[in-house]
Amino acid sequence: MNFKMQDKQNQLIERISVKHLIIGVDIAQQLHVARAVNFRGIIVGNPLAFENNEEGFIKLLNWIFELKRIHKLEYSIVGMEPTGHYWINLSKWLLNQDIEVVTVNPILVKRNKENRDNTQSKSDKKDALVIADMVKNGYYSFVRNNSESFEKLRVLISNRDVVVKRLVSAINQLNRWVDIVFPELRQVFKDITAKGAIATLRLFPSPTELCSKSTEEIMTGWRSLMKRQPGLKKANLLLHVANKSVGTRQALEAYKFHLEQLLEEYDLTVQQLERVEVVIKNELSNIPFAKKLLMIKGISEISLAGILGEAGDLSGFSHGNSLLRHAGLHLAEASSGKWKGQIVISKRGRSRLRRFLYLATMSLGMNNTEFKAIHLKNVKEKKMKKMKSIMKLVGKLARVFVGIARNNEAYCAKKVQPYLDLVA
Repeated sequence: MNFKMQDKQNQLIERISVKHLIIGVDIAQQLHVARAVNFRGIIVGNPLAFENNEEGFIKLLNWIFELKRIHKLEYSIVGMEPTGHYWINLSKWLLNQDIEVVTVNPILVKRNKENRDNTQSKSDKKDALVIADMVKNGYYSFVRNNSESFEKLRVLISNRDVVVKRLVSAINQLNRWVDIVFPELRQVFKDITAKGAIATLRLFPSPTELCSKSTEEIMTGWRSLMKRQPGLKKANLLLHVANKSVGTRQALEAYKFHLEQLLEEYDLTVQQLERVEVVIKNELSNIPFAKKLLMIKGISEISLAGILGEAGDLSGFSHGNSLLRHAGLHLAEASSGKWKGQIVISKRGRSRLRRFLYLATMSLGMNNTEFKAIHLKNVKEKKMKKMKSIMKLVGKLARVFVGIARNNEAYCAKKVQPYLDLVA
C-alpha cells in the first residue's frame, strides 16, 4: 500500500469487496462475541459467543466457513479491539489459519456505538457489530506480524518497564523512610541511592546507632561493603548530623524492619534491571540493521530496543511519517469556518514508542553534532519554541531510521543537515 495519507482511507475501503465476509469480535477475558456483516453492512447470520480457548477458536472458524458457504462469499476479514492482552492469542491463531486479522481503535468503537440504533446502550453483541461496521468502512489497521527477534524485544522492553517502575517505587519509599527517621543524611549524601548512602543505611539504620560509633568504626564498616569508600571528613560529618538529628525516635525497631525489606526490594530490582538490559542488548545484536542505527552518535541500545520492540521491522514502513503515525505523533487540527484551532499531536498510537522516540531525540540533541545544529538553527534563527523544535527532530529521526532500515545503508551526517558551522 503506497504511503499517501489522503488516499489511505480509500485504499482500506477498496480492499473490502463484494466477496468479503466481515466479522467483528468483542474481546473479553473468557468469553468473546462475534458478529458478521457483508460489504454493505447487512447483518449475516446470528451472533456467536465462544470461549477463549482452542475449542472456542475452532467454533469461530467453523462459523466463519459456514457463513461463507451459505452466502457464497470467498474472503473473510476479522476485526477486533486490541483490548489489553486478551486479543493476542486469538489474532495469532487466526493468522495461522490464513484468516486476515485487523484491529480497530477502541476510542472509535466508543464513538461509533450509536450509529446502528441511535442509542447510547452498550452490550457485547452491539460492540461486535460496531467493530464489523468500522472494518467495512475502512476504519481499521493491519496487525503487524513481527519476527521472533522483534517480538522478543517487545516482551523484554515491557518487562524492563515493569522493573523500572518497581525500582522507582522502592527509591521513593527509601526517600520517605529517610525523611522520617534520618532526614539529615542528605547533608552527607545528596543522593540516597549513592553507594555510600546505601551502605550507611545497611550498617547504621538509625541516628541513635550512629551516635554510639566512632569515625574509625564507620570507616571500617564502609570498607567492608565498598572498594572505594567516603573519606574521614564525611564520617565526621555523618556523626555530627546524627547527634543533631530530628528524626523520629518511636517505633525504631519497626522502621528498621521496614528498611530491611526496602533494601531487599531495591537490591532485587537493581539486579533484575541489569539482567534484563544484558538480554536486551544481546537480542538487539540479532537484528541486521541495528548496528547501523547504533552508529548514530547519541542513540543508546535501550532506546533503540524500545523503538524496534514497539514498531517492529522498520523496513516495513513506507515512510518515516508512517512510523510517526504508528506512534501517535502525527498532527491533529480542529477548525471550523473562520475559527482555526491549535494544531496538536494526536497521541493516537503506541505510547511506549512515543516515549522512546522522544528520549532518543533528546539524547541526539545533546550528543549528536548534526541534530544539535538543527536544533540551534530552529531555536535561534527560526525562533521556534524548544519543544516544537524537538518534535520536528523526532520526525527527522523517524525518517532517518526508516531510510536506513529500508535502504540498508549507513548513517550519513551530510544527508541529515549541513549546518555544522552553527555548533560552537
